[in-house]
Amino acid sequence: MMGEEEDTYTVDEALIKLGFGKFQAFVLFYAGMGWIGEAMEMMLLSFVGPAVQNEWNLSAQKESMITSVVFVGMLIGAYSWGIVSDTYGRRKGFLFTAIVTSTAGFLSALAPNYASLLFLRFMVGIGLGGGPVLWSWFLEFVPAPNRGTWMVIFSTFWTIGTIFEASIAWAIMPKLGWRWLLALSSLPSFVLLLFYQATPESPRYLCMKGCTNDATDILNKMATENQTSLPPGRLISDSQIELTEITDSSMETAHLVSDQDQNENFGTKNGGLKAVTILLTPKHVRSTLLLWMVFLGNAFAYYGIVLLTSELNNGNKDCKMKEVKSDHSNDDGLYKNVFISSFAEIPGLFISALIVDKLGRKLSMSSMLFTSFLFMGPLVFYQSEVLTAISLFGARVCISASFTIVYIYAPEIYPTSVRATGIGVASSVGRIGGILCPLVAVALVHGCHQTIALLLFELVIFLSGLAVCFFPLETTGCNLNDT
Repeated sequence: MMGEEEDTYTVDEALIKLGFGKFQAFVLFYAGMGWIGEAMEMMLLSFVGPAVQNEWNLSAQKESMITSVVFVGMLIGAYSWGIVSDTYGRRKGFLFTAIVTSTAGFLSALAPNYASLLFLRFMVGIGLGGGPVLWSWFLEFVPAPNRGTWMVIFSTFWTIGTIFEASIAWAIMPKLGWRWLLALSSLPSFVLLLFYQATPESPRYLCMKGCTNDATDILNKMATENQTSLPPGRLISDSQIELTEITDSSMETAHLVSDQDQNENFGTKNGGLKAVTILLTPKHVRSTLLLWMVFLGNAFAYYGIVLLTSELNNGNKDCKMKEVKSDHSNDDGLYKNVFISSFAEIPGLFISALIVDKLGRKLSMSSMLFTSFLFMGPLVFYQSEVLTAISLFGARVCISASFTIVYIYAPEIYPTSVRATGIGVASSVGRIGGILCPLVAVALVHGCHQTIALLLFELVIFLSGLAVCFFPLETTGCNLNDT
């Protein structure tokens, strides 16, 4: 039936040939702006809770709820937006997240009472849950050989966001208050809306959906922007390669593989439940469950360390003086400590960039988690302010490096057909850690139970490091699969 064999190439082969150029630079900065926005919205929780507690005379439990409702929203959003982006496209996924985050973020600055503030911050959390969609979108434009390095570079935008948020909080909170901080922190999400029309759909996603002509158009545009050319021949997807290879030896086997691919793609065509069940098939179940555990542990530890930076500072003083320090929203030391600790993200990024491709994903993650465990050890008992700051700084360096690497590893273990859903569900499970950590970091420390709080953090970090050791796959240098 066929004359001479036609030249073909995959998206991975095209990306390697095209390299990383101007086209990907735009994708990097657009996705990075979304990552800055999420980092700012998360960092402001360290400042808004204490400020609102002071202004509205809230209990410690109500203060912690301001943080927890954001994570509840993120739990729902991460699951929902992952399914939306796998079903309708990456662009639609991050469009809706930007609309929800920017609108709810700005309106929360105008909240007249505690109940409305909780609702609006919950909506912000739903929007922020779409962060992994941007991560998947950028990942699908990056050539495989240096994917780990570029994903670490992408993570620098989170660091920029945390440092910038700490800077503006230090500058405006003492004079203008928490409402101005909330309003300014919503601006990066508005920027995403301004430049949305210029964003391309993921060619890997289009190829997986069978829209190879549209995917080729985007790759041609990428070739023009990067001043290079595509490989000769016609673009095909991974599923087409599998079918072609197997057809040469057995038509019956090809039919079985075709059915399997259709079942896997069915998850993105017929709702989220089917997509989630694919994550729990024998092929993926071990990786999925361990990934959920690592995401939960990383989120619990990372956001807990951020909150502990302010809570240990205030909590230690309260417990030693046997009195409640009510006016800590304008404490200059709080802003200084959070600002300095934000710079821990920078060495964390450098470390992850150095080791992620050399040591591999698994060894890099586990070593960072176990080192963070060692840094947190001294804080089980009350320590001086200097030693507390050093321990938290070191722990944050390592946990931020681990978090960066797990976000690189997670999309590499799933096919394109369920990649955003897989990361979204894992991120949702991580948000459970985010929901619980304020109750530990705020409530227990306020109640002078620092030892119990820190032992719990230590246990979670250690178990997360252990879970990494049991991951079945090492993905360093591997191509991304479509099906």
